[in-house]
Amino acid sequence: MQISSVNPANGETLKSYNEMTPEDAASAVEHAHETWTSWRKTSFAQRGRLMTRAGVILRERKHELAKLMALEMGKPVKQGIAEAEKCAWVCDYYTANAEAHLAPDLIKTEGSQSYVAFEPLGVVLAVMPWNFPLWQVFRFAAPALMAGNAGVLKHSSNVPGCALVIEEIVTQAGFPEGTFRTLLIGSRQVQAVIEHPRVRAVTLTGSTPAGKSVAAQAGASLKKTVLELGGSDPYVVLEDADLDLAVQTCVNSRLINSGQSCINAKRFIIVEPILPAFTDRYVALMKSKKVGDPLLEETEVGPLARHDLRDELHQQVLMSIKHGARLLLGGEIPSGSGAYYPPTVLADVTPGMPAYDDELFGPVAAIIRAKNEEDAVRIANDSVFGLGAAVFTQDLKRGERVARELEAGSTFVNALVASDPRLPFGGIKQSGYGRELGSYGIKEFVNVKTVYIKS
Repeated sequence: MQISSVNPANGETLKSYNEMTPEDAASAVEHAHETWTSWRKTSFAQRGRLMTRAGVILRERKHELAKLMALEMGKPVKQGIAEAEKCAWVCDYYTANAEAHLAPDLIKTEGSQSYVAFEPLGVVLAVMPWNFPLWQVFRFAAPALMAGNAGVLKHSSNVPGCALVIEEIVTQAGFPEGTFRTLLIGSRQVQAVIEHPRVRAVTLTGSTPAGKSVAAQAGASLKKTVLELGGSDPYVVLEDADLDLAVQTCVNSRLINSGQSCINAKRFIIVEPILPAFTDRYVALMKSKKVGDPLLEETEVGPLARHDLRDELHQQVLMSIKHGARLLLGGEIPSGSGAYYPPTVLADVTPGMPAYDDELFGPVAAIIRAKNEEDAVRIANDSVFGLGAAVFTQDLKRGERVARELEAGSTFVNALVASDPRLPFGGIKQSGYGRELGSYGIKEFVNVKTVYIKS
């Protein structure tokens, strides 16, 4: 079997790779475990020197990496450069903070000494998606390796080049061979890797169905999982918002990565007094965005990652219109060979429409009318998802209060939802469980061990 990389901008096959056999994949896991038995004993300073070097390499190779992402999954190169730099940031963050985050927690008891130690688990399997092919991996790998774990990666099958270059960067940085391995395997081999006795835990970023499947398989083997799944993030705009800021932020969030992000703004919940003004400005700004070749610096919206994803998105738009949504912009598949979809705006979106109920993974915005603040919060929480949410108001105390009422793992006031190495990131409800990043993320894949000493 082969795994092929296809350019979504023109449909051309870039390169094909031989898929690993089950025996080769199992051997890679064993190799990672063997390396881990010594890697776990290294100091934070030793690990940090290598992680710092990985950050340097990411910055040195950022233009090359951005081009690779553009070719394999259509990310505009400017955004690809920013992604490589963000990966370097997370390497730097955990170099500086891992030891403090995992310092023993002293607890006073009747014993002469008692404390909680945080020790590495072993080999962690990462099942990762194509939309942020470097960032999704490094935000797992940096804390996992700094905690003393080893990692094996099953990346999305449409970004094999990105998967291999990540292992290459880790090796180039000087990590012992086997500390991080890329498994070029298809989805049908994932269960066998999960069940491998040397794999101690699994982290997945992807769709909700994929998360349920992996969680069930890992649960059957009693292995911990962290799941970061889909989202349909609501952005609530109240009547006292700075409208220029709100419109600019809402458009920017909707179009990050050509609309293909779990934490893109997807549902825009606007209170009635400002709905017409917001809608007019929002449509005008969406219309101005440059769609084109992701290799060109001026491109703001590239193709979707695959044609089937583009077609699925279009069906969601058509079904929403059929059920009463009003098309204000876009909504038509352009001619040509690429998997392009135009910035699209739907108004009068109500329950029962895909634009209201489901995740739209592409540059499609759903504008939803709310009577007032209370109604807006109700609508925002009327979702199976709970990844991110935002609220816009010039009254910061009001904004904080509303942010606390929104059901999501991350809530932002007057800003777009974004992941940050310093802050925990993850969801609730159908958006998953567990956390990545920050002090909470590095503690997901450690043994929280009680040590009690009696004199």
